[in-house]
Amino acid sequence: MNLRARYPEFKVWAGAQADINRITTIWRECLDKYGGPYLFGKLCMADAMYAPVCTRFLTYDVKLDAQCNAYTKTMLKLPAMLEWLKSAKSEPEELEELDMEF
Repeated sequence: MNLRARYPEFKVWAGAQADINRITTIWRECLDKYGGPYLFGKLCMADAMYAPVCTRFLTYDVKLDAQCNAYTKTMLKLPAMLEWLKSAKSEPEELEELDMEF
């Protein structure tokens, strides 16, 4: 997972779009039922589980409806998320332990 990467106007293939649609449906249902700003009203493990998904949507410039976009922005502004993104940006471009032959 590369938190530095950005692919504006990335073309999402059909299989991935089905997954995106399922995720955003879950998000909308939870946000509607519990009133947000997090999936179950207050920040919880479900939000932590979806934190990497929020970063993926950012990386691949996934177009979201207003409600899901607001949720993603809320998640990405959390202090822990900001620290995670900051730490990722300070890592070297290539990680030696990942550059190996199998």
